Amino acid sequence: MEIRKGQKIPLNETSIKVQFERKASAVDIDTAAFLLAGNGKVAGDEDFVFYGNPRHNSGSVIHQDDDSVEIDLTKIPRHVEKISFTATIYDADARRQNFGKVSGMILHLKNPAGADIATFKLENLSIETAIVLGEIYRYKGAWKFNATGAGFSGGLAALCKNFGIEVSDEMTAPPPPPEPKKITIPPPPVSSARTNVNNPPPPKKVELRKGQKVNLTKRGESLGEIIINLNWNKPERPTNQGFLSSIFGNKGNGIDLDLACLYEMKDGRAGAVQALGNLFGSLSSAPYISLDGDDRTGSIAAGETMRVNGKFINKIKRILIFTFIYEGAANWEEAKGVVTVKCPGNPDLIVRMDEYGSSKRTCAIALLENVGETFSVEKIVRFYHDSQEMDEDFDWGLRWTVGRKD
Repeated sequence: MEIRKGQKIPLNETSIKVQFERKASAVDIDTAAFLLAGNGKVAGDEDFVFYGNPRHNSGSVIHQDDDSVEIDLTKIPRHVEKISFTATIYDADARRQNFGKVSGMILHLKNPAGADIATFKLENLSIETAIVLGEIYRYKGAWKFNATGAGFSGGLAALCKNFGIEVSDEMTAPPPPPEPKKITIPPPPVSSARTNVNNPPPPKKVELRKGQKVNLTKRGESLGEIIINLNWNKPERPTNQGFLSSIFGNKGNGIDLDLACLYEMKDGRAGAVQALGNLFGSLSSAPYISLDGDDRTGSIAAGETMRVNGKFINKIKRILIFTFIYEGAANWEEAKGVVTVKCPGNPDLIVRMDEYGSSKRTCAIALLENVGETFSVEKIVRFYHDSQEMDEDFDWGLRWTVGRKD
């Protein structure tokens, strides 16, 4: 069975093997398993199973050299509610590497005979240096698997810190290289183009005013990949709340602000891309829009990210970027949300959610419209009681039902 991102399946086997597969590359990837208590953190360092601690003292989880983890569900300690499987890139920042350089990534769930129970393709990753691949978790006395595929920045050190583990420098960084010899070179000549006040360098960022429209400029034959990032103020998390609780939905941890969009294709098809309902979209097929994951309380430093495949702009009529507060009080002033639109060859477009008086829970942030085979980006920042009211205001024509994240 091939499962998709966000899908959950029951586990009928008592012994499971989880294996991470990818095509060979120069990227050095490490896999690991974290045995988590109900608060989303490990009870001790022994609950972190990786190449340096390949066997849990209970014998329930064993890390193998082939990037696989063997799990005996009958031996898992009673305090463990979840087992999270992760992949991280070794020394990613220094090597300027990320998961966008890795292809053919598949997570396999195998039975004791070695046959696949399920496979999960990990796609549409680019700047991330760590992935929460999936989790096995207790649910009403039984075990289930969740295909997570949540990518974010920070690598192994950030993962360990959020799971409650202090990581030594020796674990995360190679020895420093020898200091290079110092060579004196003359300064480069000053270019008149750089000093000419009539020819200033292009801005790196442009902050949009409400109602202002900016057209994106193509770089080559297409716009390339457009990255839309939502970030907001992160409240201090209680010490008994772990990193995965923010990803997988433990409550009581502040505002859950979700990035989403409505899309309309030129052929008349329309829909939404959002975590609610596991509508994560796709970059390689319609709607050519993909949501990376769901940051449940803003504990992921990179926020939430949506991508648009600019190669297929001729198929997209318009995109409405919006956010909604799934859990927590409608306190937009506390959140101070910021959306950044990045497109190759263009300055970053900054849209601040800077109207704080509303107690409504949904905000239309920006509208991307197809104009002459590029996108115009307009700042909206308009508040609504719910998605249905917003839909009607923009005449999208979708049918909405109440949903929840499980």
